[in-house]
Amino acid sequence: MPDTVSEPDRTASGAEDPRPKKLECRNLWKVFGPGASQFLKERGGRASPEDLVKAHLIAAVRDVTLDVREGEIFIVMGLSGSGKSTLVRCLSRLIEPTAGALDLDGRDLLAASEAELIEIRRHKMGMVFQHFALLPHLNVLDNVAFPLFIQGVPEAQREAEALAFIDLVCLKGRERHFPAQLSGGQQQRVGIARSLAVKPEVWFLDEPYSALDPLIRREMQNELLRLQSVLKKTIVFITHDFDEAIRLADRIAIMKDGVLVQVGTAEELVNHPATDYVAEFTKDVNRAKVLSARSLMRPASPAAQGYERISASARIDSFSARIVDAAQPFAVVDRRGAVIGEITAAAVIDLLAGKERPAP
Repeated sequence: MPDTVSEPDRTASGAEDPRPKKLECRNLWKVFGPGASQFLKERGGRASPEDLVKAHLIAAVRDVTLDVREGEIFIVMGLSGSGKSTLVRCLSRLIEPTAGALDLDGRDLLAASEAELIEIRRHKMGMVFQHFALLPHLNVLDNVAFPLFIQGVPEAQREAEALAFIDLVCLKGRERHFPAQLSGGQQQRVGIARSLAVKPEVWFLDEPYSALDPLIRREMQNELLRLQSVLKKTIVFITHDFDEAIRLADRIAIMKDGVLVQVGTAEELVNHPATDYVAEFTKDVNRAKVLSARSLMRPASPAAQGYERISASARIDSFSARIVDAAQPFAVVDRRGAVIGEITAAAVIDLLAGKERPAP
């Protein structure tokens, strides 16, 4: 298989995503070491791993090109050292890229002055990291209101806005508590409320739940989905957990050694891995949680019009128990309700038993 692949942005149905591009980067590099910028410039923004080693340079992000759509949850994942956290810091310019292009709403972020960048971060970007970084001497209300204080928002207004976000993350009644009086999950909710207080257009989350135990982590994933259903933010989310990515992502980007290996929906990555690395990365995934009825359907028979109907985008695990007990196949329908295929209990049982991969 090839080392990397470039794919168009697509919705779960396979159609090209109509949402406008919010964040774009082209041929983005982050190389550590003396003379890195000149080194890339002399090579026209191209350098092999061997070239980098000879020059005693370390590339944390290598020639990454991606788009994030407005209102999308875009997840970047990979193993430790893959470059995913460095990439998200480059996208927010917390770390300066060595080369490439980076645009927000069509505006060149790399051309923004320090003062302009501060204003962009204050008003258009929100950030949540693995370590909650709450100010221990401030209570919940003051922690959430702190970025508004930095913006110079009047006290009464910032308190009212902070209280609204505290309520949004279900911490009403704990406004006067200090971080030490809160559980890990509650502290992370405060961090989320604080980052939302600036009403960001792009929300960067770098492994925000990895320090939480599994039950609280799942609760926080549910909370993120609930917030997204209300706020419709553009989210770039970093994780190393594919199960977490499956639950949250519209699209997933997999990184390896600083390279963006493949971008697609969870179903595309599992069904059509672009490289052996992606295939290995996804091989232990619970396929019933990822694959849709569309993946397992066969052509519809004349009798399909009378079968129980399921959406083509429905995950297999959402109807597997019903179809196994059913006396006949299910009809698979598109968004308009038209029958486009049918799915049998035998196909679902084979998938659950791991007998075969679904045909592309």
